[in-house]
Formats: sequence, C-alpha cells, structure tokens
Amino acid sequence: MNPDLALTRPYPFTRLKKLLEGSQPPAGKKHISLSIGEPKHPAPSSVLNELYHNFQLFEKYPSTNGMPELREAIANWNLRRHGVKLNPATQILPVNGSREALFSFTQAAIDSSKNPTVLMPCPFYQIYEGAAIMAGAKPVYIPTTAENDFVMDLEASASEEELENAQLVFVCSPSNPTGKVLGLAHWKKLFELADKYNFIIASDECYSEIYFDEDNPPLGALQAAKILGRDDFDKLVVFSSLSKRSNIPGMRTGFVAGDAKLLKPYLLYRTYHGCAMSGPLQKASIIAWNDEEHVKENRRLYHEKFEAGLPLVQQTLEVEMPDASFYLWAKTPIDDKVFTRRLYEEAGITVLPGSFLGRELANGINPGSGYVRIALVATTEEVKEATQRIAEFKI
Repeated sequence: MNPDLALTRPYPFTRLKKLLEGSQPPAGKKHISLSIGEPKHPAPSSVLNELYHNFQLFEKYPSTNGMPELREAIANWNLRRHGVKLNPATQILPVNGSREALFSFTQAAIDSSKNPTVLMPCPFYQIYEGAAIMAGAKPVYIPTTAENDFVMDLEASASEEELENAQLVFVCSPSNPTGKVLGLAHWKKLFELADKYNFIIASDECYSEIYFDEDNPPLGALQAAKILGRDDFDKLVVFSSLSKRSNIPGMRTGFVAGDAKLLKPYLLYRTYHGCAMSGPLQKASIIAWNDEEHVKENRRLYHEKFEAGLPLVQQTLEVEMPDASFYLWAKTPIDDKVFTRRLYEEAGITVLPGSFLGRELANGINPGSGYVRIALVATTEEVKEATQRIAEFKI
C-alpha cells in the first residue's frame, strides 16, 4: 500500500466518536446533533422527479466531461450569480461533488518531483490536507484566527522557501468553519502572489449560496478575477456543489470551473480516474442549477435558525454572526474537547471540537483549539431546543 496513507490522520468525526466513547446523553433529553454539516432541509421535488424520470440513463455510460446541456446550465448559473461568462466546452467540468474534485484535482495538479508545498487555511476542511499528502506534497498550514480577522496571510505565515515551492493554495470562502467571506482586496493580494510564485488557487465555494442578505451575496473568486481584469482566470479554479445549495448531499454533484489550461489536463486525468457523473444525476442537476426559488427558501430557513439560535448561544459562548455558511464558530471558556464531551453528557448536544479541524503549528498552537463548530442544520425547532440547552449549560 502507498506509505503516504500512514501520514494522513483520522477524520474529525472519527475522532469525535472516539472522544464520546463511554458517554451517554442525559436521560429524558433527546440527542440533537449539531456536529456534521449535512443539510437536513427537503430536497426540491422537481429535482427528485427528474431523477426518477431518467432512470433509464443508468443503462448508458456517461461521458466524463458531462452533458453539454449540464455544462450550459452551470455556465448560465455563473452568469446570473457572478456576472461571469464561461465557455461551457473548455472552462467547466461537472464533478461528483466538490469533495471528490478537490482531492482528484490535487492529484492531477501536483508535480511531486519538485519538493512541492500546498498551502491551506488552518482550521480547515480535512480533504485539503489528505489530498496534499497523497499527491506527495507538504501541507503548509496558514492560521486564520480572530487576530487576523480569519483571513490567510501567506507571506506572514509561510517561509520564502514554502512560497517558492507552492504549487497549490486552497482557499475556502465562505469559510468552513469560520464563515468568513473574502473581499476584493483579499482576492487581489492572492492573485498577485499566484503570479509572483506561480501557484494555482483552488477556491472551495461550496457554501457560497448560504448567506443572509439577498442583496449582498458573497463575492466569488471568478467574479473577483473578472472585476480585476483577469478574464482568462489564469491559475484559478473554483469548486462548487449542489449539496448545500439544493439540499442534495447524497447526489454528489457539483462542478469545477476556471482556467481552461488547467481543466484540459484535469479532464484527461478524470478519464483515467473513472468518476463520470451518471446520466440521471446530470439531468437532475440541470433542474437544480436552473432554479433559484428553492435556494431562496433554503436561505430563509437558515436565517430563521440563526435569528433564533445565535442570541441563545451568545448567553454561554463568545460567538458572532458569520458572513455566510450555516456554522457558528464559538469560542469556549474551557478546553474545546472537554466542553464537547460535557455538552453531550449534560445537555445531549453534539458539536465538533475546533481542534479537530486544525493542526498544531510550529509555535505549538492549534488555531482551532478553544473553539467548537456548531452546525445549524437540524430543524428550526431542534435548533431552538439545542441552543436553549446550550444557553442553560453550566460550565
């Protein structure tokens, strides 16, 4: 087996399960999980109907680059949402969810013969780290903390050698877990550094459609590039998904878009990787990308839960409203792992320790320590009940 597998670490939810071994929620209180970022709202009936009516397409091999009408639907969505015109034939690839694509793109992009580094925010989505390790690269963790407004500062945190060897930089906006959205000035700096050090920017935007002001959607990387005159999207690829936007995480459907020079060899990689999206899923995805009404309703439900739950959590924990996403990134007055276990045992609520989403840096500090991630994905009534219990939790 590949020896690099031994360098990877258990997934956060595996560690959470181990942390809670031997514990039980209190008798008489229903357990409510706010630990996993899995949408719980109903999937759009139109999407499910389209899936059902196209079952016969399971009898055919799908093409790796997807149906032209799916790529066209994704291009039209990007034009409506970001004001960005993409060539469906060369600048868009349908993928089986952003997670699969983040990992596989890294394998295709990294040249392991050149002592590569992959830079990523810390705390972070663990796929970034695993993808870098399995591609033969060194992960470099860039702290995103309250002190730097949860924004990566590559030059302050990476050495000159690490920047010179950088082949890929992961960006997550809106962020998992902090909910931070990058502004135009942040993107301008990232693009300048990509030009200087010749690295690829991989922008993970799977939370881009969970926001709270209909008149002020989060700025996307392609949109920022266009505003800054980078219409060829040089050294930039964006990853998006229907999982959170349309409440269909089990369908595993999304896209990669951006620099055509990068997507052409990535398509070649995918033909060997054997990960074409099935025909029924492509047909259902077309319906989802073409409809915004269910997405607006989705946002309304999340806004409702934040309005109900945030003031209650603030009675116990230091936490602010995120820019976007469905997470609260809450500071704990005690060790985050101790807090998580006690909250489960005494209140019947599961959250995720922030330290499980970070790594210890050279200074010995894990930027995720002292926080918990609270996913407001349960029903509104469950969120109200869970956050009320957190408000009443005696630390």
